[in-house]
Amino acid sequence: MIALHSVYLKPMEEVDQHLPGHRAFLKTLYEKGITICSGPQVPRTGGFILMNAAGKAEAMEIMKNDPYVIHGMAEYTAIEFECRSYAPGFEQFF
Repeated sequence: MIALHSVYLKPMEEVDQHLPGHRAFLKTLYEKGITICSGPQVPRTGGFILMNAAGKAEAMEIMKNDPYVIHGMAEYTAIEFECRSYAPGFEQFF
């Protein structure tokens, strides 16, 4: 599992201009079964994505296609972890 943390690099007005493209990009990852959940931080200074990827390198390669990255709106940090405990039903994401 990979937890991705993003930090916005530009003012919210600029970030919001790329929000539709970012959401469309995430939708494709959901459709491929890569992304498990995602959403903005509170307060909105970045976001969080949980994905099932082979490792950090693969996750970061995938995220190069995010409009937020392409347009310099955000940068991501990847945290790889072994999911050893989980709630019933979560196993479907492995």
